[in-house]
Amino acid sequence: MELLGIAVIILILAVITATISALRKDGLGHTPPVRSDEYWMARDLPSVNYTLRIF
Repeated sequence: MELLGIAVIILILAVITATISALRKDGLGHTPPVRSDEYWMARDLPSVNYTLRIF
């Protein structure tokens, strides 16, 4: 039983360490630049606010 408890504690520590490592490395130098190729139009948007459509 003690061996199972030690294995669970080691597994939890490994998961926490991997999560922190992944969060620290996330997005470093891999964020693509924001670019807009097409002209944006609001054709499909309603002319009335959604909250006013209920009444």
